[in-house]
Amino acid sequence: MQGWIVPPPKTPTKSEADFERERLEKVSSLTRHGYLKSDRVRQALLKVHREEFIPPEYRDYAYLEVPLPLPGEHATISCPHSYPLFYEPLGLDEGHRFLEVGLGSGYGAAVAREVVGAEGLVVAMEIDPVTFAFAKRNLQTAGYDDVVLVNADGGLGHPELAPFDRVSVTAACHEIPPPLIAQLGRDGKLIAPVTEHGTQVLVLLEKVDDTLQKTVLCEVLYMSLRGTYGAVTANGI
Repeated sequence: MQGWIVPPPKTPTKSEADFERERLEKVSSLTRHGYLKSDRVRQALLKVHREEFIPPEYRDYAYLEVPLPLPGEHATISCPHSYPLFYEPLGLDEGHRFLEVGLGSGYGAAVAREVVGAEGLVVAMEIDPVTFAFAKRNLQTAGYDDVVLVNADGGLGHPELAPFDRVSVTAACHEIPPPLIAQLGRDGKLIAPVTEHGTQVLVLLEKVDDTLQKTVLCEVLYMSLRGTYGAVTANGI
């Protein structure tokens, strides 16, 4: 999986108490290593049970720093540190209207929903119908019925509910899709992995007085975006 070593599938054996301990340890580790800074993101990571968003055969690996396979084509749940890695630079906060491109397991949408709170909005898009169905089931089971789920090409955004305060693209693209930039509201921020000169880097775009400011944050490794603006089309070609 693009350089990651994925552990072998196995019958899950860990208890709820085991996962509770691992969740607390992971949040402490992310804080110590500087990934996790804001209290709202910290509380969201403590509240959302990551193991509930992972296929049973990989459930025991929920808090390992490795992406895990999901149903669908080229689908994974990102490493645990990826969520504060994206949400902290975005400054994701209470009341924000948030668009997630790449729903995956639904875990990121659940964490974002906790962060933005009752006054905020989370719209999550997924192009793969199999992955979409898996995530939708996970979110419904976990009680996140108010996340707006869209089975469509995320690179086109969701103009019906634009503008968005924050946008997160969880797959690598050669350019940030123009429709997503167009759907950013005033003082909006967008984060995405972008391939530049053969290397994936995490890019933060900030809309300031109708101009865009770009910051390259770090090197990353993500699956390719699919669809109109992706290296991989909806048919996997």
